[in-house]
Amino acid sequence: MIQRVAQTKLSDVIVSQIESMIVDGTWAAGERLPSERDLATKFHVSRPSLREAIQKLEAKGLVSRRQGGGTFVSNALDQQVREPLFELLARHPESQFDLLEFRHAMEGVSAFYAAMRGTDSDLQHIADSFAAIAAKRAQPEAEQVHTIAEQAEALMVFYTSIAEASHNVVLLHLVRGMRELLQENMRRNLEVLSERSDVREQLHIHRQAIVDAIIARKPEQARDACHQHLAYIEKTLLHLNREHTRLQRSLRRSEPLSTPMEK
Repeated sequence: MIQRVAQTKLSDVIVSQIESMIVDGTWAAGERLPSERDLATKFHVSRPSLREAIQKLEAKGLVSRRQGGGTFVSNALDQQVREPLFELLARHPESQFDLLEFRHAMEGVSAFYAAMRGTDSDLQHIADSFAAIAAKRAQPEAEQVHTIAEQAEALMVFYTSIAEASHNVVLLHLVRGMRELLQENMRRNLEVLSERSDVREQLHIHRQAIVDAIIARKPEQARDACHQHLAYIEKTLLHLNREHTRLQRSLRRSEPLSTPMEK
């Protein structure tokens, strides 16, 4: 027996398309959607149909509307990824090395697939974001202490552009959801690493190798360059921490012993 084909409401089709654009990272959590007029034009639908679709997305908790402010992708999409555990980890010093180990897997895979799948536009975005890092690095050494936070932000844009180029939506949303934690890790690392000009130069060379491998579309080389970069950061941080500890012990030993009070 031939069954009747159920008709799909136009608003449901619009819902499906907007959901796909949220999933593939076209619109990130907290980002404002285009106006109703622009969306209606984009999807070639009437504004009432679009408005009905927005209402359905709002009922699902995927978007929220602000009076006079437009429609936004829900911030709650990545809330469970960030809170409250990641806030605790960000404040725990030892977890910073665990996070570096985690970045080996995440950034290595992102670079691998970026080299394999990245479009010309993706690769240009990676190159541009790397150039922004180089611009921060080129500032006078006396000023660099005051731009650590800006450097960390530029690094986060760089690694996010690689995740976007991977065209793996799970990786992309994970990176975006962990943005605050990852950027804080980068900031803390830079506070220590930026004290040494030779270390800063080596970090730049490593990042250049990552970019070159991705643009050359060499997945294995891009992944390996990421691993070498992060392994160098970890090794250098451990070395500098040991140096700092030895210095503190030396300073304590050099302090004159207090003379006991005479009775």
